[in-house]
Amino acid sequence: MPRRTDIETILLIGSGPIVIGQACEFDYSGTQACRILRQEGYRVVLANSNPATIMTDPDFADATYIEPLDLEVLTRIIERERPDALLPTLGGQTALNLAMALEEAGVLAQYNVEMIGADALAIATAEDRELFKQAMAEIGLATPKSATAHTFEEAMNVVGSIGIPCVIRPAYILGGRGTGIASTMEEFEKVAAFGLESSPISEILIERSIAGWKEYELEVMRDHADNCVIVCSIENVDPMGVHTGDSITVAPAQTLSDYEYQLMRDAAFAVMRRVGVETGGSNVQFAVNPENGDMVVIEMNPRVSRSSALASKATGFPIAKIAARLAVGYTLDEIPNDITKMTPASFEPTIDYVVTKIPRWAFEKFPGTSGVLGTQMQSVGEVMAIGRTFPESLQKGLRSLEQGRLGLNCDPGEAAYDDMPIDELLAQACIGTPERIFQLEAVLRRGKSIEEVYAATKVDPWFLDQMSSITEERAHLAEVGFQDLTCTGWKRAKRLGFSDAQLAWLWGRTEAEVRSRRLELGVLPTYKTVDTCAAEFDAKTPYHYSTWEDTDEVAPSDRKKVIILGSGPNRIGQGIEFDYCCVHASFALRDAGFETIMVNCNPETVSTDYDTSDRLYFEPLTHEDVMNVIDAEKPVGVIVSLGGQTPLKLSNTLPAQLIVGTSPASIDAAEDRELWNALCARLEIPQPAGGTAADIDAALTITSRIGYPVLVRPSYVLGGRAMEIVYDDEGLRVAMTQLATFGSLGKEGGLSAERPVLVDRFLEDATEVDVDSIRDVNGDFVIGGIMEHVEEAGVHSGDSACVIPPYSLSAETIAVLTDYSRRIADALGVIGLLNVQYAVKSGQVFVIEANPRASRTVPFVAKATGVPLAKVAARVMLGATLTELRAEGLLSEPVQGDHVAVKEAVLPFSRFPEADALLGPEMRSTGEVMGIDLTFGLAFAKSQLAAGTNLPTSGTVFLSLADRDKEVGVKTAQRFRELGFLIAATSGTAEHLTRNGIDVATVVAKIGEPDGQDAVDLIESGDVVLVVNSPRGRGPRADGAHIRAAAGKHNIPLLTTGAAGLAAVNGMADRAEHPLEVRPLQEYHQGVRRGGAS
Repeated sequence: MPRRTDIETILLIGSGPIVIGQACEFDYSGTQACRILRQEGYRVVLANSNPATIMTDPDFADATYIEPLDLEVLTRIIERERPDALLPTLGGQTALNLAMALEEAGVLAQYNVEMIGADALAIATAEDRELFKQAMAEIGLATPKSATAHTFEEAMNVVGSIGIPCVIRPAYILGGRGTGIASTMEEFEKVAAFGLESSPISEILIERSIAGWKEYELEVMRDHADNCVIVCSIENVDPMGVHTGDSITVAPAQTLSDYEYQLMRDAAFAVMRRVGVETGGSNVQFAVNPENGDMVVIEMNPRVSRSSALASKATGFPIAKIAARLAVGYTLDEIPNDITKMTPASFEPTIDYVVTKIPRWAFEKFPGTSGVLGTQMQSVGEVMAIGRTFPESLQKGLRSLEQGRLGLNCDPGEAAYDDMPIDELLAQACIGTPERIFQLEAVLRRGKSIEEVYAATKVDPWFLDQMSSITEERAHLAEVGFQDLTCTGWKRAKRLGFSDAQLAWLWGRTEAEVRSRRLELGVLPTYKTVDTCAAEFDAKTPYHYSTWEDTDEVAPSDRKKVIILGSGPNRIGQGIEFDYCCVHASFALRDAGFETIMVNCNPETVSTDYDTSDRLYFEPLTHEDVMNVIDAEKPVGVIVSLGGQTPLKLSNTLPAQLIVGTSPASIDAAEDRELWNALCARLEIPQPAGGTAADIDAALTITSRIGYPVLVRPSYVLGGRAMEIVYDDEGLRVAMTQLATFGSLGKEGGLSAERPVLVDRFLEDATEVDVDSIRDVNGDFVIGGIMEHVEEAGVHSGDSACVIPPYSLSAETIAVLTDYSRRIADALGVIGLLNVQYAVKSGQVFVIEANPRASRTVPFVAKATGVPLAKVAARVMLGATLTELRAEGLLSEPVQGDHVAVKEAVLPFSRFPEADALLGPEMRSTGEVMGIDLTFGLAFAKSQLAAGTNLPTSGTVFLSLADRDKEVGVKTAQRFRELGFLIAATSGTAEHLTRNGIDVATVVAKIGEPDGQDAVDLIESGDVVLVVNSPRGRGPRADGAHIRAAAGKHNIPLLTTGAAGLAAVNGMADRAEHPLEVRPLQEYHQGVRRGGAS
């Protein structure tokens, strides 16, 4: 049946900011859907709050609303755009929940909007735990014994009949938020209370625990003619008990018999039909008892999911594209397979390789967290690797993580387990942690049998046997040695995934010597194609992975090629902003006639879509793997400066003549403290006093000269890794000791572990400013954007709200910032992007640091100004001049209008309640949102709403401020009182406010004092609607930590700087005066003026 002609405009809801449990896999799926629906002739309206994704570029939809994903905002968009249909299944749980809220509020009925892809009943049947359980019983499929509860009392009654241990699963949540396993009644009470709070409908399912069973997922597609296909089967290496997003997973499933697989396939189709997902992709999760083969259904996602992105990249089957076409009326047999061009989408993909996905966590960013994995997802990103065998793909995946490990063993990291008693090591391997896979290998290498390890850990014997083959090969390689290994021996090692770096460590050689010997023996990788059909048909799309066989499937080409190195796994400090830059570079260079080649290992991103670049290599971003691609493709240039620190770390090891744009020497000059200081001195640009120190004595010598407070940080890191502000000698000793012994920093390896520590005077109460610019090969220079930070210097720029245009900087200061940036760009010989961070104090401008590479602000600047900075930079790096790009129309002047754009960070503290929700110099945010409107206050208020902070309209505001924030606190409190709020404050803050004529309704006692109500009591009473609490340096922080924890526990909006408090109250004042307005980005880029002129 052809596409529907009775609908013209389709509203797509994106997934919002990157959060734990919902990363950029939904940006990839939403981007695909936007492109396909427009190709099909529909008008596409997109709502998404995330500026960092390519999905919110104005080219991808007809009307792009970068607005908070909120019921009131979506209602205004629907009112304005009058869409015929809403497609809610491609924006993760966020889109699904919003679609249900719009349905329940009557908005869809009022404006006659049809939900396509999945209707409200299907969504409710899958998401409501009780309805799903009933539906499965109707079709004869088993689920774990369970019952639902809506109150704590009901939960206590249910657990009496279900028993302990049990699993608690809230309804309508993402990434397992609020789920947990309870092994004692005390644990149950805690997890049940949190689960009820996490569910938007206050519903939890309490089910008998089946921890230790094997876990599987099937990715299913269905059309309205009831054709169903399985796209991919996925098996978890970890047994039940670890969230599938936190488990190492393998595709296709490795340990199912054909009979078991067919049962599971039939069950998945039955689930799809009963739940009523009429068209599109869904994900069904199963558990199998390894003792007797009993199978139960765990849950079903009636939407494109995280696993859909993995299945899509693993097979080459474009799930989101096909789901979008199915939603508008096509059937599977009418949609051609992009990759083969010969087969329809109703052919189930077949793969002749093994895919392994490995999560990446960020526990080191959250001191106080346990690092133990459970049923609530905690990872911040993931890698995927493809090999002909499981050992090959596992080892490729482990080295893709960039956490200092070279593979499963055979590297310095394995020594951590050598001295541990073996029974203690086995006990540790029974607990799900990021280290479990290495513990399993160590316990096998040290002599435990596969049977013993399986009995203890419940990790399937097949996986343990495969890991043993790596361990046995390692022993063989050590015995044979470097000189005597034959060509056949080299190939066998490589087919088991051993990298040159592992072999170098094992044999005590350099990696260069190992590579040279391998090439001398003619042992080279071959590149195979991901083709959806196990080579049964010719693949038309060059999507490749390396292995070590005899035939190569890369088609020869004589075009000028450029390799773009991607940014690897998402992590805090390096997110999709860098993927955005890589994708833009690919688009711009392809348009300019280059053949673009992407190298990356992240399955969640748009850069690893097979049609983003001319060629895609799904490979680890290590020296060996990248050099192999360079040798195979012979490019004219390699781009290392758009993918963040990952490719930048390779810039000094790749052939220098191939690095395009700013030279590696200039990148070093900006990172090397002595070279940088000399450059600033020569240019007469002031910078905070400081120095470099390799030990505590050198650091104390510096502080005796420059005074406290100081900022202490390692060089060559992203995301403020291990940065700290210290206020005295004792604090400096602690910080230096932590840096010297900091396991994760040392393990991450690379340049940061080999460089000294930077110790700089910290400028308190300064305004921080980011400047993005581009310089071309002729020295022509253009400012991309000047961003003023809301939080004062000392909060990492990635965690601070920032504003375009600057809202408090004078014209003179802006002129100085522009002049300094131009002079730095000239002195470094920048060709491409330059980001410079400044601190402005009492009218004087200090330079903090310069980064001659893409920064995380590039997408935000592009959305705010209408100038595609990353595209311009990519062309400049390949030799185009800014004058030529202006003539082409690629480089335009920034939009002239009255709009203000605010970028706000989204923080993951709700996932880590034990960590203090405090902002500082180390970055902790996982994603970002943007607020855009015609005043700073309105834009800031929108950014807060988009980030999950719903600013109140009345009630009591609690203030507890450090001395440095007390002046701004007076202005803030004054504004709150003008808006009719009551003020509660701690004694010191209350005294200061009262002295300045501000009425304080409630003064709270210090925590632990016997008399009076303390801050935590006040927050727990439910009387407080907003908390503004700024910390007092390194002094006694106990009260502040308790206040912030109480606010987090009770879901009360929390701001941790005085500046954010003032910005928030100004936003609240503007919101009270102006009705909510929504405008598409395309309208802002035409220039919108206050009063309606454009």
